[in-house]
Amino acid sequence: MSLVSFVPILLIYLFGLINLFGIRSDLVLTSVMHFGIGLFLFFVIRYLQMHKHFFRSNAVFFYGFFLLLLVITLLFGMEIKGSRRWLDLIIIPLQTSEIFKIFFIVFLSTIFAKVYNPIENRHLFIKTLILTLIPFFLIFKQPDLATSIVVFGIFFTMALHSSIPKKQILLFTLLIICLLPVVWFTMHDYQKNRILSFMNPEHDSSGTSYNMVQANIAVGSGNMMGKGLGLGKQSQLSFLPEYHTDFAFSSLVEQFGFVGGFIVVSLYIIFFTILFLRMYNAMGKRDYDEQYTFYYLLGFSVMLIVQTAVNIGMNLGLVPIAGITLPFISYGGSSLITFMIALALIP
Repeated sequence: MSLVSFVPILLIYLFGLINLFGIRSDLVLTSVMHFGIGLFLFFVIRYLQMHKHFFRSNAVFFYGFFLLLLVITLLFGMEIKGSRRWLDLIIIPLQTSEIFKIFFIVFLSTIFAKVYNPIENRHLFIKTLILTLIPFFLIFKQPDLATSIVVFGIFFTMALHSSIPKKQILLFTLLIICLLPVVWFTMHDYQKNRILSFMNPEHDSSGTSYNMVQANIAVGSGNMMGKGLGLGKQSQLSFLPEYHTDFAFSSLVEQFGFVGGFIVVSLYIIFFTILFLRMYNAMGKRDYDEQYTFYYLLGFSVMLIVQTAVNIGMNLGLVPIAGITLPFISYGGSSLITFMIALALIP
């Protein structure tokens, strides 16, 4: 893909940077530094990707390496607000599950792109399922239910479009549906409360529903044109928690109104369309390179769309609260650098 294709993403980041300036100006330079690190990695990885297929050729190694980082994070990682998701790298705390998702997509893409033999197909589903469930449970135990679901969603969508017999996928889907009640009892209390507060926001508006209620107030107060840069009361007076990370979209709409939110969503849709067109061109071709391109773009699109939809949805009160960042808008070094790496790995 040409560098011009990434113009919508650059505009989204600039919009997010302006939004951050209005709510946490002290973090702007740090965000620019994170972007600089991400941009440096983008060009390095882009060179290796385009000229030597380095990451694709070593997909098994990177899967194992980042899986090991997940284990280390679970055992020795930084604990913040009851979750152990980060490794302290001095420069930035690295959320290992974020970067794992990218190389997990690379890993699955190399597997699905190679298999055409019907005999291999019979064992492909169980093989890739096991390789997915290992990181799924490691991330789930951090605990990070949202990211673990994204990882599984990436696998499921890629498997659904692969040569795996659809009967196997259907039987597994039915099994998952039957086990959903069991999943409820494995969830932490705060995760259950988030779902319950979503179903009935007024039940505990000063407790578990507080974030959702304040996010809705921030979005509603933005009206058509917004209150203006730095004039959002929900963020400036700290009524809205995590207003520069998980709820950055609410802060953005409060400052720039419906128009600002519409522009950001439109930029996402433009980039999604670019990804879909490239994916469509590679679909169904027997060439390994084109197959790999299709599966990588598919996995990356699932990750990007799910995170965007869930984050905006929870900011608007349409889905339960989940600890998922809005790509290129939410403040966070791990998230920003990870997505820059993901862009660089696009064939």
